[in-house]
Amino acid sequence: MIDQAFAPAAAAVADGHIPGATLGIVAADGRRWATTAGMAALVPEPEPLTEEHWFDLASVSKVIATTMMILRLAEEGRIDLDGPLTDAIPDLRQYDIAGAAERRLTFRDCLTHRTFLPAVEPIYTYGDDPARLRAFVLQREWKRGPPVYSDINYILLGIAIERITGAPLSDWPLGPGLRFGPPPGPAVATEHCQWRGRVLKGEVHDENAFALGGAAGHAGLFGTVAGVLEFAHGLLDGSGASAATLEAIRTRANGDRTAGWERRFPGWSGGDACSDATIGHTGFTGTGLWVDFERGLAWTLLTNRVHPTRHRDSGIFTLRPATGDAVIAAWDG
Repeated sequence: MIDQAFAPAAAAVADGHIPGATLGIVAADGRRWATTAGMAALVPEPEPLTEEHWFDLASVSKVIATTMMILRLAEEGRIDLDGPLTDAIPDLRQYDIAGAAERRLTFRDCLTHRTFLPAVEPIYTYGDDPARLRAFVLQREWKRGPPVYSDINYILLGIAIERITGAPLSDWPLGPGLRFGPPPGPAVATEHCQWRGRVLKGEVHDENAFALGGAAGHAGLFGTVAGVLEFAHGLLDGSGASAATLEAIRTRANGDRTAGWERRFPGWSGGDACSDATIGHTGFTGTGLWVDFERGLAWTLLTNRVHPTRHRDSGIFTLRPATGDAVIAAWDG
């Protein structure tokens, strides 16, 4: 099964579109499959990819870490999802308490990306002190626009978690094979960062997450294929999430978005063969996780498509759905 499912990724590696790829599949009954091909690094030194390598999960951090943290805090009664962010961050836009639209944003607004905040902002260009940059995020008057998928939403959620718990995100307990960086084992190389002047390996690729100290609400999580599969299995069999959390991440709340995740729609990253009860999320570095609750099946495609540069056509936007369709074909066949 795994060879058939991995065929699109194996071809992408063989054709030189991406340096390396790992595919992992897990069933609700606990059966697991994983395979890998290609290189963890091409430069400065070649390094073959193994299943033990840690990937920079990029925006998959949003669903494995931040979304789960926020929903847990809500279950514990420490936040109201429909309450304003100011319940946790009272100093948000504190110089315009009466008029700032940011002060009316709720936790659920940010979870489901239904805010007016921009998709991204080069926060790292405003300084190199994490505390000062958090203050910048909180006091900035953000330009208003239509709702979009936004890193800023999750940076705010990450700050809220830190305020509520009194600890950095990296202190939150995660399962084996998952942690905010640096990882404890061999790491997959990402980009030669022009800003940092080096090939990134074992440090977060996202510039804003790096500038914010390495762990932020939108990025910073590293994981092995086994770690990602263990998390996915916890969703499939209910051992890793409560009924309320599962309902929140599976229920559409803003178009095709749930709390944190996307739910299947035509032409999405998970392919067209999966059931309507499938959720998924991708990461800029070339990662992704999809969970088909109807089939009791989840898969993760982990690549280093930005190595050694993001400024090339890796074909990742066609590889992801092709892989999803191949996984379902292998499973159903």
